[in-house]
Amino acid sequence: MPCSKIDAAGTATVTPSGARNQAQGQSHGRTQAEGRSVVLDGITHRYGGAIAVENVNLDIKGGELVSLLGPSGCGKTTLLRIVAGFLRQSEGRVIVGDQIIDALPPSRRAVGIVFQNYALFPHLTVAENVAYGLAARGAPRTEQAAEARRLLDLVQLGHAGARYPRQLSGGQQQRVALARALAIRPAVLLLDEPFAALDKNLRLDMQIEVKRLQRVAGVTTLLVTHDQEEALSLSDRVAVLSNGHLEQFAAPTTVYDAPESLFVNTFVGSANAVPGVLLGQDGDGPRIALDAGGEVVARPLARPIAPGARVTLCLRPEHLRLTEGQEGIAGIVEMALPLGPTVVHEVRVGAGRPLKIAEPRLGGGSLRPPGTPVRIAVAPGLASAFPAAA
Repeated sequence: MPCSKIDAAGTATVTPSGARNQAQGQSHGRTQAEGRSVVLDGITHRYGGAIAVENVNLDIKGGELVSLLGPSGCGKTTLLRIVAGFLRQSEGRVIVGDQIIDALPPSRRAVGIVFQNYALFPHLTVAENVAYGLAARGAPRTEQAAEARRLLDLVQLGHAGARYPRQLSGGQQQRVALARALAIRPAVLLLDEPFAALDKNLRLDMQIEVKRLQRVAGVTTLLVTHDQEEALSLSDRVAVLSNGHLEQFAAPTTVYDAPESLFVNTFVGSANAVPGVLLGQDGDGPRIALDAGGEVVARPLARPIAPGARVTLCLRPEHLRLTEGQEGIAGIVEMALPLGPTVVHEVRVGAGRPLKIAEPRLGGGSLRPPGTPVRIAVAPGLASAFPAAA
């Protein structure tokens, strides 16, 4: 367990295990404008005998927007509920700023939450919904009204304070829910799949709006999502979870370009998983001989692999090109799909699953009819290799 010193108020000087180490005696606390840090230190939670999350360590900087990304059942909502105080973890600690908050009820954690269904009170006006948290805390009516006006102006709904939720669109209701969460000036803002109920165009608009408001408010934010594009576009860092374990915690571009596990590579973005053998390494990087034919130079290995070992090579569709030359992997086109600015081909190479190749249509990509013999060129140094499953 990490070292800590705790005073009577629950304030802690902490050196977390597994999370990014802090110098002993250094405070986690930050001003409201900067947001407060959040440390999940060795969090494990069990439902009966089943483990929902196991030994999860995250060190979130004040003011960051971090996404918890993963498929259903991976543990991301469990972690969010633990931070909110709705669940008490089986092991580990939650530290916000310089305080261990495990013993605090949800009402005393200074946490704002926006749920997937927004959970607005239908019998209250928009302004009353926004001011509800302040009213529950006994704030004077003048303060409630002033703060509701300020936040509604912030979310560009200053004209709608007297309306009821049923009179608003889905996107407007979401902005009201966000304003209500910000009204209590939370140390941490929790977003639980807040865009899931919106159509595609509105979802993008609201993602941009939430990112803007989060930056203006400077509040540390945890976003739960299974949408990889959402996580990659909104987040300062992404925590990828699988079966209750933290697979990787890094910047979006690092997660996409340098995945640390086969799960991350195949879950985040599209990837063709191709079997092969590691031939060795030279100055250009590890060289992989593919079962389907051809040799590929991959990016540096995330973990050591012995030469001669079986590997799975992940090739992203945008790293592949169809070529008319004699170099590359031989295959036969099975399907061609024009997807707006992109042309996607499925090409059969050997006995495995067909490879997907994505080329920009304006960059020379053209539709090849099914049955066309082609060669596939692989961009060197971009593919990721992982030990083959036993």
